[in-house]
Amino acid sequence: MKLLARCLLFLATAFSLFAADARVFELRTYTSPPGKRETLLERFAGHTLALFEKHGMTNIAYWLPVDAADGADDKIVYLLAHASRDAAKASWAAFNADPEWREVAKASEANGRIVSHVESTFLTATDYSPALTASVAHPPRMFELRTYTTPEGKLAELDARFGGGETDLFAKAGMTGIGYFHPLDADKGAGHTLVYILAHKDRDAAKASWKAFSQDPEWVKMKATTEANGRLTSKIQSVFLTPTEFSPLK
Repeated sequence: MKLLARCLLFLATAFSLFAADARVFELRTYTSPPGKRETLLERFAGHTLALFEKHGMTNIAYWLPVDAADGADDKIVYLLAHASRDAAKASWAAFNADPEWREVAKASEANGRIVSHVESTFLTATDYSPALTASVAHPPRMFELRTYTTPEGKLAELDARFGGGETDLFAKAGMTGIGYFHPLDADKGAGHTLVYILAHKDRDAAKASWKAFSQDPEWVKMKATTEANGRLTSKIQSVFLTPTEFSPLK
């Protein structure tokens, strides 16, 4: 029996490792000077996405924040996938050195810079994250980027709750889990941060789904049980996003 149990544990672990998306993801946020975001969007649509792919980067999604407080007028949020962290470094080096990109960048910035600030966070998918694929076949949806910060030592417990049923309750309430990630770098929250993306039909549907989720007796019981020794989240951030016309994921 002990040998059988060990074999089953090995197979379960192996399956988990195989099922997990081993790629490295990069969540980037660009801020544009006043009045320049449209030019930046045109550059992405007309040139940048193709050049990313040329240099080995996979375009997953491009979004615009919905609310003014999150940058509705001046920000673009997008998600790339790389084979590895080293591959990301090599791809960015090749992209920046590409004569075509340099020509495009120069032409688009003839009347001034169109990006004033860049934020980049490298992410790895959790073992309970679904396979992340980009598809234009789906009608445009409302996306929600959520970031949970945990107290020291609580991230594993939060992961156990998400992987042990919380994501199923999201689906039950009408929300679609797109991806669940951990930052790779300490200055971006590695070790105490969960970043995840949900999709909703629209903003009203999101509101209704969160209400149904929060009132679900299964969730109420799960939350009480898992937080018997203290809360698993110390901070929650939520940003609603709409996909751009050229976003692969809609």
